[in-house]
Amino acid sequence: MALVKLLGEKLVNSTGESVDVASFVGDGKVLGLYFSAHWCGPCRNFTPKLGEFYNTLKKGEKKDVFDIVFISSDRDEKSFDDYYKTMPWLALPFGERGRKNKLSSKFKVRGIPTLVFIDTMTGFPIITSGREKVISDPEGLNFPWKRKEFSDILGTVLKNKEYTDVAVDTLKGKHVCLYFSAHWCPPCKTFTPTLIETYNKIKARGVEMEIIFVTFDRSEESFKDYYGTMPWLTIPFEDEPRRKEMAQFFEINGIPAFVVLDENWKVVTSNGREHVKNDPEGKEFPWLPKPVNELNEATSRPINEEPCIVYFTNSETVDEELALMEPVAVSFCDKAKESGDNVPMFLVGGSDEIILSLLEFLNVKDEDLPMLAVLDIPEQRWYKAPEKEITADLISSVAQKYIDDDLEFQSLSGK
Repeated sequence: MALVKLLGEKLVNSTGESVDVASFVGDGKVLGLYFSAHWCGPCRNFTPKLGEFYNTLKKGEKKDVFDIVFISSDRDEKSFDDYYKTMPWLALPFGERGRKNKLSSKFKVRGIPTLVFIDTMTGFPIITSGREKVISDPEGLNFPWKRKEFSDILGTVLKNKEYTDVAVDTLKGKHVCLYFSAHWCPPCKTFTPTLIETYNKIKARGVEMEIIFVTFDRSEESFKDYYGTMPWLTIPFEDEPRRKEMAQFFEINGIPAFVVLDENWKVVTSNGREHVKNDPEGKEFPWLPKPVNELNEATSRPINEEPCIVYFTNSETVDEELALMEPVAVSFCDKAKESGDNVPMFLVGGSDEIILSLLEFLNVKDEDLPMLAVLDIPEQRWYKAPEKEITADLISSVAQKYIDDDLEFQSLSGK
């Protein structure tokens, strides 16, 4: 049962009684996972609002189709107990730290408070921006705010450079890329000419792809001036609701942002900007994820967002290390497709400046290399394998122990 695999067999309620997780499974039932902590000011501000939302829905017709589970990031059990006393819903027992970490990783919790609503039958997320939805719809009139498909938001008509209509149907079967940008943004104006060159080179090779500009400009005049420099399609400036919904759909928190979709319009990468900078010829477009990557500026985003297994080496090149790690990474990724386990990213750290800074932060000296480590920056912890000889068997063993929650982590304090 997917939900039991996620949360375990038992939760606790506000009176301290154990509750069977299986009792919440049902067609159409929704469970909110509330990642929060007493030490977090924004959490303490949001919890009363969530309490009002919860009590409102529990008095209405939706009372039997949803509940909420508190997933604590508190630092000790007393803080958990004191904070949980203010909540009317369920909680994951505080002692389930390993499960809590896996949930944070699975749902890519980058900060708290975070509220994720999941389908109890599948365990899959319905919406990850529950906090924003509760604030904008405190009565839950549109709950459970089921996530729209990209095609629903995209609509049926776009505009081209001449600002005439282009049917969205003409994009079917093509790679579609979303470019979130604005004329007032200096990094955007620097990146746009590079993106145009890359776009033209990719198109010249006959690749079926198109870019859609999603403007963050504040006036129609600025939009027209800026879009006039671009050769691709756009969502009309006047269609602000569609532009905003598109930015929310892809969780755009800063610009420029370049999101690449495959032919079926599923996300390949949301870090397209870095790929363009590192591959301006677009030779590796659409920049499909690799089982193992060299850690550098282009591949560094995941290390701040999810657990990573990193093979640190003092070699001038990392080709041998990548070759050693790749079959292990492929094996675990293939297994994860069937099991649903959350597999960490596999990375090799060589001589890039990011590596030097990271090793300094970890207080790791050159003589300590090579080293195999698991970095879990979102949870502020890391594990260092004691072995000096890095083998495929060691990498496999550490990866499996991570999945089984059988590693002894230390605090990621930088000391």
